[in-house]
Amino acid sequence: MAHTNESVVLEFVLLGLTNSWELQLFLFAIFSIVYVTSVLGNTMIIVIIASDSRLNSPMYFLLSNLSFIDICQSNFATPKMLVDFLVEHKTISFEGCMAQIFLLHSFVGSEMMLLVAMAYDRFIAICKPLHYSTIMSRRLCIIFVFISWAVGILHSVSHLAFTVDLPFCGPNEVDRFFCNLPLVIELACMDTYKVEILTLTNSGLISLGCFLALIISYTVILITVHRWSSSGSSKALSTLTAHITVVILFFGPCIYFYIWPFSRLSVDKFLSVFYTVCTPLLNPIIYSLRNEDVQSAMHKWRNHHVNSWKY
Repeated sequence: MAHTNESVVLEFVLLGLTNSWELQLFLFAIFSIVYVTSVLGNTMIIVIIASDSRLNSPMYFLLSNLSFIDICQSNFATPKMLVDFLVEHKTISFEGCMAQIFLLHSFVGSEMMLLVAMAYDRFIAICKPLHYSTIMSRRLCIIFVFISWAVGILHSVSHLAFTVDLPFCGPNEVDRFFCNLPLVIELACMDTYKVEILTLTNSGLISLGCFLALIISYTVILITVHRWSSSGSSKALSTLTAHITVVILFFGPCIYFYIWPFSRLSVDKFLSVFYTVCTPLLNPIIYSLRNEDVQSAMHKWRNHHVNSWKY
């Protein structure tokens, strides 16, 4: 499959969320706040974990990497969406579109694998506490992070490999605020049935595989915590609640899009906004509200800087 020399699409038109100018200005204000809060919140988590020696553990090392991925995910499409709210013609070059597809699937695939690594960390901490420090070494954590990025990038490259050479020679309107892979594939000037099946298989395997691994891990962990009668089970359950909440809110829209990637329901745009814009904000909110160690470190960090400013 190769591009023809005639009528090759050089750019795509992003139809965005609405045609109403007033509503676009309102959404610009709302999503600007969400974007800035998300980036600052995740950056703060990384800084606090790096500066507080009490958070020098595998769980928080993985959490800081999760925050980094969320910062990346916040920046792959949201800044352009904000700019497009203020302009009439919302276009993106062919190269820019392919870059968005690559970045989105790299970050999503990496986050899926990292959430599995975080579940494994909690499994060892709760089910095999005496062996935790031996098993969850810094070297293993670095390996987990490397594998997460490697799987995410390979997942993305496998999508891009059969998308970039599709013949785009006519329609170029994408009914989203970013280049959504299934919608871009449907614009190709050929029968895309086989490509759609490959997309569904590729995305479905990684999302459902990770989700099942997480369900099994957290089920075993919750059963173990339920058997405890010590006061430590309360703190463990609080930490687990934060992890499980992130997993559900992350994988809910993700599985929907990956199982029904070519659907045209009105809820699709709402879920795409939630998934790409709001999801990166969940990490700092949930972990700061549900995790006592992070809360304590945040208070300590804030008090330290407040006192520094006073003197």
